[in-house]
Amino acid sequence: MNIDRNLKNVLVVSFGFLFLFTAYGGLQSLQSSLNAQDGMGVASLSVIYASIILSSMFLPPILIKNLGCKWTIVGSMGCYVAYSLGNFFPGWPALMATSVILGLGGSPLWSAKCTYLTLSGNQQAAKDGKKGPDVINHYFGIFFLIFQSSGVWGNLMSSLIFGQDASIADIPDDRLQSCGTGACLDNSTTSGNVTTPEKSLVNILLGCYIGVGIFAIILVAVFLDNIDRAKAQAFRDKREPFCSTFFATFKHLRDRRQLLLIPLTMYSGFEQSFLAGEYTRYYVTCALGIHFVGYVMICFAATNSVSSFTVGKLSQYTGRFALFTFAAVINLAGALTFLLWKPHPNELPVFFVLPALWGLADAIWQTQTNALYGVLFPDHKEAAFANYRMWESVGFVIAFAYSNFICLDIKLYILIAVLILSMLLYGWVEYMEHRNPTLSVEYSGDAVKLTEKGPHSDVPQTAILAQTPL
Repeated sequence: MNIDRNLKNVLVVSFGFLFLFTAYGGLQSLQSSLNAQDGMGVASLSVIYASIILSSMFLPPILIKNLGCKWTIVGSMGCYVAYSLGNFFPGWPALMATSVILGLGGSPLWSAKCTYLTLSGNQQAAKDGKKGPDVINHYFGIFFLIFQSSGVWGNLMSSLIFGQDASIADIPDDRLQSCGTGACLDNSTTSGNVTTPEKSLVNILLGCYIGVGIFAIILVAVFLDNIDRAKAQAFRDKREPFCSTFFATFKHLRDRRQLLLIPLTMYSGFEQSFLAGEYTRYYVTCALGIHFVGYVMICFAATNSVSSFTVGKLSQYTGRFALFTFAAVINLAGALTFLLWKPHPNELPVFFVLPALWGLADAIWQTQTNALYGVLFPDHKEAAFANYRMWESVGFVIAFAYSNFICLDIKLYILIAVLILSMLLYGWVEYMEHRNPTLSVEYSGDAVKLTEKGPHSDVPQTAILAQTPL
């Protein structure tokens, strides 16, 4: 079977992220329950995303332009493995230190991945005579189909291993009153009925996570093509001033469309952190036990994975706006349900249906927002995706930071407010794009690159040959 080189590279990146986030995704889902003492687990997640914000300010353009996408991905993956090692010593010093290390590698990792997929999509589009945005959407759909399944395997590992704990017991009805929005820091039951598994079982799980993380690094280092090697070499030979590279991320904010997309990008962090930090603790662990967290999150991951691929193909026919609106309706309905629902073990199917629907919406947020950045900012991919990761991380930091200080119902009201603001401003961006579509140049044969100053900013933009469907 003769597989296209660009598709092969997309698959290598996708499976590399699959193995890496099998470990990190599983750990993230467990942090609010596994390291619940003094809110240490949630605090570590907040530190991670605060560090990602810091790294987003300058690291992605510097590393990608000097090392190229491939070696930026490989080096950043090592930072994620360090976090798994830090959980072997779950005290504040080790966990916070490795959280910072992971955060510094997080933004370069995702920016390099997005840049790599966008470059591959444009190359393949030029080769096949197709529209660049369509191929990019397709590649992001493939990536998220494979990547999002990492939640299935990581969470399955945790539930199977923790299911061997001999201390598992039914939760009495009087303690169930503190679950859901009944949990508030004003009372003593806010811990969410958290019980920690045996230490030996935790160590077995962490050992498995470290192993798959190392395998991911080897896979990408050996099999991924270095498609931007020449560009990185040229940059090193004719290096730009450090200040120019350092401020590339901030200069991108001169584009009004980027400013308007900030709430939408932040909302991605809010909605993911709610499921990973609040739902797993105050609904699943509280009412069912920590050994159920993995099984419930598998539902989210499986739906997310399948939906990501479907959405990537469907967007060619429906356009972005219809998909974003559909995701917003799902999340709004879900948030209202979380406000009213009192979780109980007798309602077991509900624990799985809600994260499945949340996974469908998240698939839309992830695939379409990533693709939107690639389509709107074709000439400033590194800075654009660095902004994407930075503002998404701001959402994570804010959500995890206030997790230990305000009641669950207030968190849900905040989530709804951010969702509504995000959709209003995103609609403005689509209106601007509809009136003045970004123009893109195809690179093939003797085609000439036409660059003009875009209508939305003072930043030079490459204008588009065909309007992307809304």
